[in-house]
Amino acid sequence: MTIRLYDSKAQAVTDFVPLEAGKVGLYVCGPTVQSSPHIGHLRSALVYDLWRRWFGYRGYDVTLVRNVTDIDDKILAAASAVARPSEVSTSSTSGASTSEGEQWWALAYRIELEFTSGYSRLGIQAPTYEPRATASVSEMQAIIARLIDGGHAYAAAGDVYFDTASWPAYGELTRQKPENMEAATDADPRGKRDPRDFAMWKGHKPEEPESASWPSPWGPGRPGWHIECSAMSRRYLGAAFDIHGGGLDLRFPHHENELAQSTAAGDPFATYWVHNGLVNIHGQKMSKSLGNSIFAAEFLELARPVVIRYYLGSAHYRSTIDYHDGALGEAEAAFERIETFLARAARELGTTSQHLSQTIPDAFAEAMDDDLNVPRALAVLHDEVRLGNAALDTGESDRAAEAFGHVVAMTEILGVNPLSREWAVAGSAAVDQALAALVERLIEDRETARVSRDF
Repeated sequence: MTIRLYDSKAQAVTDFVPLEAGKVGLYVCGPTVQSSPHIGHLRSALVYDLWRRWFGYRGYDVTLVRNVTDIDDKILAAASAVARPSEVSTSSTSGASTSEGEQWWALAYRIELEFTSGYSRLGIQAPTYEPRATASVSEMQAIIARLIDGGHAYAAAGDVYFDTASWPAYGELTRQKPENMEAATDADPRGKRDPRDFAMWKGHKPEEPESASWPSPWGPGRPGWHIECSAMSRRYLGAAFDIHGGGLDLRFPHHENELAQSTAAGDPFATYWVHNGLVNIHGQKMSKSLGNSIFAAEFLELARPVVIRYYLGSAHYRSTIDYHDGALGEAEAAFERIETFLARAARELGTTSQHLSQTIPDAFAEAMDDDLNVPRALAVLHDEVRLGNAALDTGESDRAAEAFGHVVAMTEILGVNPLSREWAVAGSAAVDQALAALVERLIEDRETARVSRDF
């Protein structure tokens, strides 16, 4: 029952060995809340929900931290765009033009709620901790001060930059040489010694709102993006933790920079790095310039949320999903085969929880242990559905009941159990039939017990 995972830093599948026996500390880069979530955000959150569920099934106590980046250049730019005065003047008692804008922190919170809603609708469990970056600014400043003292960062013109040339290991995560890296574009280069140096503290600019500024030893300003995750992971999981996760697009520069600044500051940081694949639309990468982004709210209206969860979770987490017309229809058909079998078994066997096997098939467990190979696990699940139907056809009630229990157990782990309360409210015919059969059997059992005075 050794869990194996693909470590992006080692570029190999390796045995998972926790820092502390029986426990897993997992940090996942959450959203930067400047605009509404799209299906790629849903897919990423679902991947780590599946990892969490599997570690939990294997007996680990999982601490999952998924941050919210609620202060960032993009958030300030988005709020500024919302707050621009309207071209149409509105009347006031003074006759002057007025306009109502949105504060950056209000926009961030509004968008954060959209992410939370999307996660909830997909049955993604809330993280153990979900810190906002603005609540850990003092921890960020402490790391920056340690780096300056150690000669790995420098202050210039109100900003503070990480000195990439001072850290020979820079580039180890993505196996790049500094001379081959692109220049960091995350801050004004006014005080940089090297184009690749990245900002950890950004001095306040006159055009920025005063509320987006904190006092610091280097002058008023705000944190850079990369330092936020280094500080929050350390605050909630410690200087060393097991797994750092996030989307494949975050490997460089974000995760590379996190690793460099944290280790240069003396923290062991993450033992393993796990990255999930992205989502393409009809063979093309999602992007604003192509206008092909599908936002979570509209995507969740295209099918039942449980079917969307099944679809987004059905590919290997490291692969790219290519969404196309008909993809959700295929997922719906596959999921309905599971629902139909459970409904049929419940109806024909009167199956109740006492008939359920509390274990999952070995082949399913082996697939999940092997770098969370959900496609192979789903193949085991559907094989069990076919075997269960065949057993019902031949009247092998014990084998059919066993298959029923296995299917329920496997779908429960994957978060797509049609009989669970969160999905049963969807009101599908198969679920309704299964629940009705279960209730009728329980009533019959109770009546039999009453007559025989078996209390």
